[in-house]
Amino acid sequence: MYKLLLCWRYLRTRYIALASIISVMLGVATMIVVNSVMSGFATEMQNRIHGILSDLVLEVRSLSGMPDAEWHMEQIRRVAGDSIEGMTATVAVPAMLNFRYGDQWITRQVQLIGIDEETQSRVSDFAQYLQHPENRKKMSFQLRDGGYDVRDHQGGPETKERPQLAKAGWPHRRLMAEVQAYDRKMLGPTPTPRPIDATEPREDAAPPASRSASTPPTVPAEESDPFASRHKAQGPVFDAGKQQHSGAVLGIVMASYRRPGGEESFLVVPGDDVKITVPTAGTPPRATTQDFTIVDFYECKMAEYDSNFVFVPIRVLQDMRGMFDPSRTDPKTGGPMGMFKSIQIKLKPGIDGNAVRDRLSAAFSRELYEVQTWRDRQGALLAAVWMETAILNVLLFLIIAVSGFGILAIFFMIVVEKTRDIGVLKSLGASGAGVMGIFLSYGLSLGMVGSGVGLLIGLLFVDHINDIAVLLGKVTGKPVFDPSIYYFYRIPTIKDPWTIAWIVSGAIGIAVLASVLPAMRAALLHPVEALRYE
Repeated sequence: MYKLLLCWRYLRTRYIALASIISVMLGVATMIVVNSVMSGFATEMQNRIHGILSDLVLEVRSLSGMPDAEWHMEQIRRVAGDSIEGMTATVAVPAMLNFRYGDQWITRQVQLIGIDEETQSRVSDFAQYLQHPENRKKMSFQLRDGGYDVRDHQGGPETKERPQLAKAGWPHRRLMAEVQAYDRKMLGPTPTPRPIDATEPREDAAPPASRSASTPPTVPAEESDPFASRHKAQGPVFDAGKQQHSGAVLGIVMASYRRPGGEESFLVVPGDDVKITVPTAGTPPRATTQDFTIVDFYECKMAEYDSNFVFVPIRVLQDMRGMFDPSRTDPKTGGPMGMFKSIQIKLKPGIDGNAVRDRLSAAFSRELYEVQTWRDRQGALLAAVWMETAILNVLLFLIIAVSGFGILAIFFMIVVEKTRDIGVLKSLGASGAGVMGIFLSYGLSLGMVGSGVGLLIGLLFVDHINDIAVLLGKVTGKPVFDPSIYYFYRIPTIKDPWTIAWIVSGAIGIAVLASVLPAMRAALLHPVEALRYE
């Protein structure tokens, strides 16, 4: 009992120990806040990466692809069918995106991905990142008749409105068709600028070598006979107010930009048309361009994806690039067999992806195919986040270590100051272990008080971190957490009980270890020597 009484007395009267308590408190609180924020960011990032990438990917090494996706899926089922929940074939190719904003053509380099709208959502969270509620239920490349989200459905009520999406879809497309028809009526037809195809012959180019420069060029029948155009068969006229091109889903970042206040402005919206240019699959490849109609936006909050990915129907992309095997017939379409670039594989819950990856890698030729998990594909990024978190934890733990050295110094001072009291206790019958227990209990008390207060402050800070960020932004005049940089409206945090437990336990352990040497010195004092000079 005397040990607890002395510890309580020292805690109340030894104000020099307050410095150690504050050091432990700040160290624990800081580590809880940093780990919660870093865990939140890492989890959000992993969820978004996994949302677009399926559990496993069987990828063809050649950009030209490989024919017969169904046969490959059958082989995958034969090897690991008991572990697979769903599969879909995709085609990915670098491309150029062009769209008109006012009088300017805007060109973006993109990653064009051909997907099957029926099966893509079965292997990833692709549909959950679209902006139309019906597309989130069932993906479609058909333009919707309005109803797009005017607020970010992944954000909270504090998210800014997107008024330009209120009339997106067919209402916007019909309006733009009426405006263009009125302009043509009032101003007459104007040539529409288009991207230059380097493979097309130029008018000012020299005549081919196989033809003499003196040989007159062949004149088309339409130009030699001004009435020939009357007899030419007229095809159906495309009505933009009633028809659409093949649908395309754009990453939202390439079609919009954020203002400093967080408001989004859109350069194009669903219902507008874009031009996409891709290289063909032939040798040598040629550039081919096709019109597409924007039917939705993709927003996974990862700028790397939102600013780079464009999704189109896989059959349309195969047609554009000529990715067909004429020697085979597709039983579904009756036409030539289409070629694929990768097969996305979703595993059943609880299945070890690494084990299935190894089984598929052994079944398919490594020279032609590559099998990876979603973590393998983003291993460098995930490893960098883990390394950053580990380094921050080491650096912040040094704060608590500094408080441990403070406890060590304070306890040595107490032993020197209380030498006579220690001698009195020993002369009254206190054992060395009992005296040592006093200082160990004192160190434990300092660690528990400092860790407890730090735990409370850290949890409160994490719970109100977004309110604190807003307040600091008002005080400093600059946003602490700018959504135009992170594309998050709120700072993500995750309070992991195990992480909090080892932080608190580590702080208490350091406080106890720091009191061991002073406690041993006090325990070894001889009562006669301690009282000789008193």
